[in-house]
Amino acid sequence: MVVAESRGVVAAAARVGTALPAGWRERLRLSLAVEPDHRLGQCRYGPFRAQPPAAVIEALRTQAPGAPRAAAVLVPICERGGVPCLLLTVRASHLRSHAGQISFPGGRLEGQDSDVAAAALRETQEEIGIAANHVEPLGFLSDHFVRTGYRISPLVAWLRPGFALRAERSEVAEILELPVAHMLEATHYEVRRRTLGGVACELLDLPFGAHRIWGATAGILLELRERILAGAA
Repeated sequence: MVVAESRGVVAAAARVGTALPAGWRERLRLSLAVEPDHRLGQCRYGPFRAQPPAAVIEALRTQAPGAPRAAAVLVPICERGGVPCLLLTVRASHLRSHAGQISFPGGRLEGQDSDVAAAALRETQEEIGIAANHVEPLGFLSDHFVRTGYRISPLVAWLRPGFALRAERSEVAEILELPVAHMLEATHYEVRRRTLGGVACELLDLPFGAHRIWGATAGILLELRERILAGAA
């Protein structure tokens, strides 16, 4: 890994040379929802290798403390050195929850947020310094439900040139640039086995350099991968 031009920004040392599917950006845009779908029955529940059984979904919902709480993340795509990349954050090690985990910029809705898109944009500026005028929203992925009780709405966006990255050190240890081609390659994923609701399950992690992407972030990447590859020649 090499340090890029902004402190706390980590880029791939060797850019992935795999060509992206023709027309992937337009295909992705057309596949996204104009508005988020907050129905619990339409949520995704993690980076499962196959559709999780009803017992697993019930177990995840039962573990959640109360009614689902709204949260949002931005899934920012940009070109870095001519390579399409996703920007993710490594959470600071001193945080009370999810310390050291890799996530997209985002968080729970606050009183000043008019909707989940506003929350995603606000959190992105606070965490990594990208102002809303550099963000071109493309649309929404499915909501993702996590056992801590949050229903996360991912807003996919293209970043316009000219933005500057600035990691908020109290929350973000590093900013990662994940090449889209790396995320699309099936052989890059590794299986992790767990038992949920008494059922043996297989989940997928995505190693990236010294890091490992798992949990809701890996689930969001897998759905993004599905949409980019759907119908590709």
